[in-house]
Amino acid sequence: MSDRISFHDQISRNKLKSFLLILSIFIVFIIFGIVIGLAMGPDWFFIVMVLSIIISLVYIVAGYYNSDKIALASVKAKKASMSQYPQYHHSVEGLCLASGMPKPKLYTMEDSNINAFASGRDPENAVICVTTGALEKLDKQELEGVLAHELSHIANYDIRFMTITAVLVGMIAIIAQIFLRSLFWSSFGGNSNKDNKAQIVFIIVGIALAILAPIVVTMVQMTISRKREFTADASAVKFIRSPTGLTKALKKINNETRVSPEMKKNVSKAVAPLFMSDPFKKKINGLFATHPPIEKRIKILERM
Repeated sequence: MSDRISFHDQISRNKLKSFLLILSIFIVFIIFGIVIGLAMGPDWFFIVMVLSIIISLVYIVAGYYNSDKIALASVKAKKASMSQYPQYHHSVEGLCLASGMPKPKLYTMEDSNINAFASGRDPENAVICVTTGALEKLDKQELEGVLAHELSHIANYDIRFMTITAVLVGMIAIIAQIFLRSLFWSSFGGNSNKDNKAQIVFIIVGIALAILAPIVVTMVQMTISRKREFTADASAVKFIRSPTGLTKALKKINNETRVSPEMKKNVSKAVAPLFMSDPFKKKINGLFATHPPIEKRIKILERM
C-alpha cells in the first residue's frame, strides 16, 4: 500500500527534526547574546554569558548524573525482583539480547494506570520503571511493546539529548533574568548614558527577546519531546519487528480516562515528561504538550 510508513523513515525523519529544533534553540541563544552585547556593551555581554553558562551547567550536570535516582525516588519506585516479576525480566532480557543492549535495572511503581518511563545518562547506567497497573493489565505482547518503547529512549540517548536541550533553554532563561534585572538596577542606579539611539533600540529589542525567548524555546523544547516519543515508537517497532503490541498497549492507555490517586500523589510535573504517556492525562495537544496525542501515535503505528 502506498500509504504505509517505514519505521526507518520515521526514525530518521524525527531525529532530523529534533536536531533542527535544537539548532533553532542555539540560534536564539546566539542572537539573544549578540543583542545584549550591542545593548549593554561587551563587558556586560561577557559577564551575563559566563554567569548564565556556569549556573545552568552546574544545575543541569547535577541533575544529569543523578537523573535516574531523582526520577525513581520521586515516584517511590521499588526494585523489581525476578521472583515476583519473571515476565517483566524475561521480556527485557529478550529485547536486550535482540538489540545488543545491556540490561537496565528494573523497577516498579505502585499505580493502577498503565504507564512506564526510562531514565539514565547512557545504556550502561539506565533504569526502566513500569507501573503495577501495566504489569497487571497488559498481556505479554503489549508489555513487550511498552518495554521496547522505553528501551528505545535509552538506545537513542534521549536523556542526554533532552539534557542538552535543557542546558540551552536554561541558559536562555537565566540570561533573560540577568538582563532584565541589570536593566532595572542600571535604570534606577543613576546610570544616564542612554543617549545613543541605536543602543536604546537594542535595549528595547533585548527586553522583547528577554520576555519572548524563554517562551519560544520552551515551546521548541516541548516539540522536541514530542518528536522523541514518535522516534521511540518507531524504534520499538524496529526492535520487535511488529507494531501490534505497542499499538494495543496505547489503545488500552487511551481508554484510561481517570488519573489514579497514586499518580496524583506521587508524580511531580518535573518527572511527568519522562513517562510513556502523560500521567496526568491532560488533553493538551498544542505547543506546550510534552507528549503527542495517543490517537496520532496509534494511527502512525497502524500504518507501519
